[in-house]
Amino acid sequence: MTDSDDEFLFLDDQDGDGNGETGSPATGNRWKMMIVDDEPEVHSITKLVLADFAYKGRSAQFISAYSAAEARTILEREEDIAIILLDVVMETDDAGLQLVHHIREELKNRHVRIILRTGQPGQAPERAVILDYDINDYKAKTQLTAQQLFTTTVAALRSYEDIMAIEMNRRGLEKIIEASSSLFQARSMKLFAAGVLTQLSGILGVGPDAILCVQRGPVISGAADGLYVLAGSGRFETLIDEPAANHVEPAVLAEVKRCLESRSNRYAADHCTLYIRTPNDRENVVYLSSDRPLSDLDRNLIEVFCRKISVGFDNLHLYEQLRRSQEHTVIAMADLAERAGHPSAEAEAGPRIAMVTDRIARRLAEEGCYPAILDTVFLESVGLAAILHDVGNATLDPAILGKTGPLTPEERAVMQAHTTTGWDLLDRASQRSEGRTHLHLGAEIARAHHENWDGTGYPDRLKGDAIPLSARIVAVADSFDAMTRDRPYRKALDHDVAVAEIRRLSGSRFDPAVVDAFLAVSGSLRRG
Repeated sequence: MTDSDDEFLFLDDQDGDGNGETGSPATGNRWKMMIVDDEPEVHSITKLVLADFAYKGRSAQFISAYSAAEARTILEREEDIAIILLDVVMETDDAGLQLVHHIREELKNRHVRIILRTGQPGQAPERAVILDYDINDYKAKTQLTAQQLFTTTVAALRSYEDIMAIEMNRRGLEKIIEASSSLFQARSMKLFAAGVLTQLSGILGVGPDAILCVQRGPVISGAADGLYVLAGSGRFETLIDEPAANHVEPAVLAEVKRCLESRSNRYAADHCTLYIRTPNDRENVVYLSSDRPLSDLDRNLIEVFCRKISVGFDNLHLYEQLRRSQEHTVIAMADLAERAGHPSAEAEAGPRIAMVTDRIARRLAEEGCYPAILDTVFLESVGLAAILHDVGNATLDPAILGKTGPLTPEERAVMQAHTTTGWDLLDRASQRSEGRTHLHLGAEIARAHHENWDGTGYPDRLKGDAIPLSARIVAVADSFDAMTRDRPYRKALDHDVAVAEIRRLSGSRFDPAVVDAFLAVSGSLRRG
């Protein structure tokens, strides 16, 4: 500012700037200031006085509107205007005041600082305007000097900056809460880890190159198998489940190791590494590329987010450990039941039926079939439940199960009873669990997997959709597996022959929709 700072501003001085843009040529990081006035000389003098204005290293970018109507149009597309220098009397006596109401009440913009400037204070008395309208300052043009304009502008920008910092914090915390809620619904460690990368990139507005490494053994000592890639995006997407030492580029790997050594977050101009230690002392590191240095706000949000989701890694680890224990227990039970009648039975039969069941169910879900049934819980549980389909065999006479010739009517009745005995066993077990678990599905599968679509099956002669969907899926998976394995009374059928037989029985033995899903995935079921 100069010795003329105390001179009043509005002299007859035109700058001829039709689009209202002045200041530094670089517009990417400038304070947006909007001048709304129907007098062109007001625009000219304001921009002239503030031509060299800078606050915190950022200059001004001026946007001109010569009526309230024009200002409304501009405000619809410009969301980051920091200050509006607003006249009251334009196309109408209260056009400026009506614009204030539009900004605050209709656009819901509480951030922009509005400085009312009027050449006719009697039209809008200061006290009434301050009380009735959400403005931030009131200046009469006849009293406004260059120094006062400079001071008012700096004060308004400080206020705007504080408000935006609070708003960014609020939005960031909202994103963290939303991210945490969606992440904690994940039941897979890989999905959880991938979600962490996605949410971090979204919170910071950076990416997509990111990687999440998990420590499974000594890393600092140099063990090659100590650090694995749990999730990746961008250029790291193909590295999932790979040893980091063999596949992650050396510069990135070095940053990850430095983060582990320091046990703290590290920030650089084009990347950051985030240290996440879980309550059970498992260590994870996120490497995140960035096209800009992260601000203090960014770093604070990151640290809040990392603290909040660290427990999620432990929860998922415990969940996966529990699920693996359940799988091994179920496989052991099914294996005992299978070997009760077939001492030479393959131990892999249960997992294979589970795999076929899982693929059919997921194919049905992809095709939009039975959406009310094929939810996440069903898709995650039905494969494990399928292994229990013949658990009732453990109660039957091995001589009947292993008989190579035709069964007598009495023997057939005993053999068919494995459906109800299996159901009874699993139903009693499922009553000890809350919610819909693999035991609940296993019970309905055990009872109904020999029901036929046309109503000719057993034990209840159910027909069509009255048969539980889980049992209809397992009926196809079990039949296909049985046909493609050696049995006491015949050799295994060729893959194509078995597929053709499943197709032939569509609509009689099997649900046609389930058969269509099976046929769609059958090519991937060939044994190597």
